[in-house]
Order: sequence, then structure tokens, then C-alpha cells
Amino acid sequence: MLTSFSKASTPKDTVRKEGELYKRISARGVTFEIFYGYYDEKDRHNPLISPMEMYPDFTNTPVYAADGAPFVTAMQKPCEHFRGITDVDNTCYQCAHFEKCEDLLGICKCRYNRKNE
Repeated sequence: MLTSFSKASTPKDTVRKEGELYKRISARGVTFEIFYGYYDEKDRHNPLISPMEMYPDFTNTPVYAADGAPFVTAMQKPCEHFRGITDVDNTCYQCAHFEKCEDLLGICKCRYNRKNE
């Protein structure tokens, strides 16, 4: 459940700059700062590609809510406990265990992925 949300005020005609704050998302007692950047180094040097919102990489650096549920992004690859119609392009967003918080941030409700206390 989303508890608070703030978005950096950026007029629509302003160019996004790498490293600038996009927004802060607070969910389940954890606050995430989402900055503009590039997921791929080659994009940084392409004048046709603007910086985009950079969400945490929870696959390599897991973050858990107080109840042990892991945070996930809607676009990350699903785990072996995926529940849904299987497709080669599945992401956590299509999984029955995904609970949306805000934008692309969510919680995995699968009991097998909870942090062991």
C-alpha cells in the first residue's frame, strides 16, 4: 500500500537531465528516490534518447518491507514461482503475486520469496 508520494516539479517542455530527481515513492515504510538516467551505456551517447526514470535493481540488490515481502519492479523478469499465463516476455507485472505500489514499483506477495527472519 502506498503511503506517500512526491514528484519533482518539471515543466513538460524541460529537458530531463541525468541524475535529476524524478520522484520519491514511499511504500510499506521504505522510501525510494527515482532519478533520471540510462539503463544502457550506449544510450547515454545517443542524442535521440533522453534520460528515463531509473528504478532500483531488486534482482541484484533486494529490498524488503517490514513484513519480509520483497519489492519488485513491474518490468523485472519473474522468478520460478510465477503464477499466470506463461510467455517468453513475462515480467513480474503479469504475475498473480505482484501487488502494485506506485508507477512501476510493486511488492511480491509470494510466500516463497519472503525474507526469512
